[in-house]
Amino acid sequence: MNIYYKILLLTILAILPALSAAEMVSGIAAIVNDEIITSYDVEKETAILAKEAEKKGPVSVAARGELRGSALNRLIDRKLTEQKIKELDIKVTEEEVRQAIEDVKKQNNLSQEALVAALAGQGLSFDQYRAQLKEQLERLRLMSQEVRAKIQVGEKEMREYYAANPTKYGAEEQFRARHIFFRLGKDATSQDIRRVMMTAANVLFEARSGKDFAELARKNSDDPGAKTDGGDLGTFKKGEMLPEIEATVLKMKPGEISELVVTTAGIHIIKLEERTAGKPKPFEEVKGEIEETLYRKKSEDRFNQWLADLRKGASIEIK
Repeated sequence: MNIYYKILLLTILAILPALSAAEMVSGIAAIVNDEIITSYDVEKETAILAKEAEKKGPVSVAARGELRGSALNRLIDRKLTEQKIKELDIKVTEEEVRQAIEDVKKQNNLSQEALVAALAGQGLSFDQYRAQLKEQLERLRLMSQEVRAKIQVGEKEMREYYAANPTKYGAEEQFRARHIFFRLGKDATSQDIRRVMMTAANVLFEARSGKDFAELARKNSDDPGAKTDGGDLGTFKKGEMLPEIEATVLKMKPGEISELVVTTAGIHIIKLEERTAGKPKPFEEVKGEIEETLYRKKSEDRFNQWLADLRKGASIEIK
């Protein structure tokens, strides 16, 4: 249909009484290569973005205006992608869509009835979901054809990524520390607390003055094991210590002595003995994972560039 006939048709529809809000056409927001994006489409997309943003907090009027711009840009990109799919005659069969739905059900351990119920909770019918999934599969095929097939990930860059991200591949940081512990009972009075705090402060002064920490632990700590091990806490990783002690240790360097650390059990003085990076999994074991990570990132970057180039060559009129 000629673009001018489309505009005329939409103008006529806009002045007719709307049967419902969902049927209302409020005007033209943009024209992309002779295809129209309506204001109603933009408002629907803005509502979706606003709902996502509201999970992080209230959305101001100014922020909603920015979301409307983002919504329009998303719809333009989507329209350009759809046009390219048609141009390249990319097809996804009903069987492929059915199999994709079965995969979703299997991965999430859902029956057909449970899937329909979950979609209803998101305001989607099964037919709408099916149509959306088909569009997603078409876009993936387009991305594979236009973008992914032209991407390569070399051994050198995989090894560089591996060396730069050791903690991602099992190299958990480890700590070895000692502590001097001063117990505070549940029924401790304010006088008891003051007395223990004074004792702990005096011992902290001694420790920071250069006295042997292990010897101070043997002499002053209420931890029974300190008499023999000098307050040795052993080696541990993040998540294996009391939160208050862990938060303190994470900020320390080897050899440092902490301030007084208060926990539900009492008061601690911590000395960090060692802090080591740990050993990551062998490169060959995680090579496939790294390749997929880099491949995905390159695909996203290249797809964004592809879309930008597509925009440059398109006729886009914002109303």
